[in-house]
Amino acid sequence: MAKKKETKVEVETPQVEEMVIETPVVKAPKIEAKPEPKKPKWEVKDRIYRLRGSKKPLSRMIRSANIYWFDEEKGHERELKYCQNQRTCFVDEMKGDQRLEHIIFRNGILIIEKEKTVLQKLLSLYHPERNVTFYEEKPAVRAASQVEVIELEIDALTAARSLDIDMAEAVMRVELGSKVSKMSSKELKRDMLLYAKRNPALFLELVNDDNVQLRNFGIRATEMGILKLSPDQRTFSWGSNDRKLMNVPFDEHPYSALAAWFKTDEGMEIYSNIEKRLN
Repeated sequence: MAKKKETKVEVETPQVEEMVIETPVVKAPKIEAKPEPKKPKWEVKDRIYRLRGSKKPLSRMIRSANIYWFDEEKGHERELKYCQNQRTCFVDEMKGDQRLEHIIFRNGILIIEKEKTVLQKLLSLYHPERNVTFYEEKPAVRAASQVEVIELEIDALTAARSLDIDMAEAVMRVELGSKVSKMSSKELKRDMLLYAKRNPALFLELVNDDNVQLRNFGIRATEMGILKLSPDQRTFSWGSNDRKLMNVPFDEHPYSALAAWFKTDEGMEIYSNIEKRLN
């Protein structure tokens, strides 16, 4: 009997791919070093120094030796000296002989040419009497300050021109008191313009203060007898029947307190009543 031929069947085993899990790489944030602040560049120019105060002596000598300046970078004091034959005012940087030179103000002023940068830097940057005994005149800063003052004067004068007579009286009453009641409108306008030019900042502050007009309103009502202020300045009452309207809080100006009271519900009704009588 013949044997059956065996047939081998090959079964392919599916290959399983291995999964590779990549771990994300987290990059540390790059920290950039802050750049060191740049030192202001020294401007080569003629410089003017003046003594502080109203006195201007014929001559005044300030120290040019035995003075010290604390160097923050080095962490210690450094001796200063002005020597005409040296290229630095720091003693630890000097080379050779040191010919000491005097620093003298004439009639309160010292003009230093641009070529003398060592002396200029000593006075402008390091000298311990800087901004105490003397100061460097800076035309640009002075001009900017003058411009601000002029612009403030213009704003004050413009505001003064646009004020009506009642507001003008309210503002000027702060300065002149009861005298404004006897002034004509032209006199009041003139004095107000002069006051705005003389004290522009204070004038603008008064114009923008709501209580100024209310105080003036209360003063006018009292002067006309509509309101009455007690002799001890503690109580306001009606002038016609002495009926009490309000008590003035302790340590407050009576008309400032009245102005604040006019803003309350009760005070607004009284204000409207008084306004009709004044008109």
